[in-house]
Parts: sequence; C-alpha cells; structure tokens
Amino acid sequence: MQSDGEVLDNSGKLGQIGHIAPPRPRSTALKSEMVTPKPWIVNVGRIALFLLILLLWELGARTGLINSFFWSQPVEIARTWWSGVQSGAVWSDTLYTFRSTILGFFLGTAGGTLLGLSFWWSKYYARIFEPFIIMFEAMPKLALAPIIVLVFGIGIGSKIAMGFAITVVITTLTTYNGVRSVDKDLVRMVYSLGASRFQVFSKVIVPTAIPAMISALRINIGLALTGAIVGEYIGSEQGLGRMIFYAGQTYEISLIWANIFNLSILSMLLYVLVGRLEVFLLKGFTHQK
Repeated sequence: MQSDGEVLDNSGKLGQIGHIAPPRPRSTALKSEMVTPKPWIVNVGRIALFLLILLLWELGARTGLINSFFWSQPVEIARTWWSGVQSGAVWSDTLYTFRSTILGFFLGTAGGTLLGLSFWWSKYYARIFEPFIIMFEAMPKLALAPIIVLVFGIGIGSKIAMGFAITVVITTLTTYNGVRSVDKDLVRMVYSLGASRFQVFSKVIVPTAIPAMISALRINIGLALTGAIVGEYIGSEQGLGRMIFYAGQTYEISLIWANIFNLSILSMLLYVLVGRLEVFLLKGFTHQK
C-alpha cells in the first residue's frame, strides 16, 4: 500500500512525489478586467485631456500651425464668452434653447408613447399607420423646418414643434417594438383567468413596454436639442442656434466657438438630467414589480 508522498513511476516502482507548484496567480489581463476605474482618476484624466487640447490649440494658433481666422484660439474664445456672460446674452440664449428642448422632449416622448401603445389595440390600425410612421422617420426633418417655422412663427412654438417632430417617431417605434415583444402565451393565460382587455393592457402590455420606452429617453433628448437648434437656424428671436448662425454670417469665429461651448455644456446638463429621470423611472418600475 502506498504511503503519503509516494507514487508509482512508469516502471511500477514507488517514487517520491516531487514539489507541487502552487496554483498560478490570476493573469494581469484578468486583473485588469476585474478592476473598476476610480472616479477621481477618470475625472482627472478627462480634465487633463481637455486642458491639453486647449494648450495645443493655443500654441498652434500662436505659432501659425493653425489658421486662427478659421479656428480662432482659446484665449479669444474665452474673452468672447465672458463678454456674453457679462451682457447676459449667454444666460438668455441658453435658457431659451433649454426651454424649447425640454418641452419638445416631453411632448414628443409622451405623444410617441401613447401612439406606440395604441397600436396594440388594433392590428389593422397598426398595419395601416406603420408605413407612414416609418416614412416620416426616414424623411429629413430639415426639409420640414421652413414649413414648421411658417406655420408656428419664429417664436418658441416652432422650436418645440421641431423637437416634437423628431422625437415622436423614435418613441413611437421604440414603444411599438416593446409592445410586440410581449409574450403571447402570457397574454392568453391572463385572458383565460378572466381579465378584461383593459386589464391585460394595464397589467401586462404597459409594464412590459416600459423598459423600451425608458431606453429611448437618452436618444430623445439629443434629438430634441437638434430640433431646437435647427428651428433656431431657420428663424428665431433668441437661442444658441440663432447666435451661431449670426456669427457664421458675420465671420465672428470666436463667437461661434463660444456658443458651441455653451451648447456643449447644455447638452451635458440635459444628458445628466435625463439620466437621473431614467434611474428614477427604473427604480419605480422595479419597485412595482
């Protein structure tokens, strides 16, 4: 009988077990996959990258590597931006674009959600309207902008209408896809238990489609902002789009970049707000389930 630490070799003789190597540690690649980036390191890296871009831009403009007439330079852009802050133009134009974007976003999202959910009630109704919805989605909304401005005027109404026209179709199609993904066996089972059509709609169809509707929020806010800017380009009394268009007509490149900076800050703010809304809605949906 073998004792501990002895094994049979190829010839059948007993031999001593050699040193057994310890298990290999996890590879560096696996460790890097398991590591979660630290937020402060990510933020420092972002700020450093942004400052590096500004520094290279400024040096390129001063040394002539970059044509400052077309690209301006960060120092001049900062002066133009600060002048707009002092005059109050930055705040009024940004607030105007913000209001039109938010209103177009909410109206388009709500309208598209109701329209997409309504397709569940009748297959004939859905089949009849679906190609028209897809055709409207494929149509460049810029072609509709002059008509919308003529109908609603150069006030905030035309900007809201542009945001609505862009977001309502995306929301409709997304919601309809969520409705069609409902398990048909589940619907039949609920009907067999005596549920009414409205109960099936409220207890099965809507909860199942909610994740699809929520997933469209981040897309819609960007599209609503695009619609507002396009409307301001065509004709407007205020707004960041109007200022960018005016600066382009007068070749004030620093003013263009200053308002692009304002537009970037606004888009980040809207993205954060919609992200918070998305988390809130997901928590509410999970809690209900």
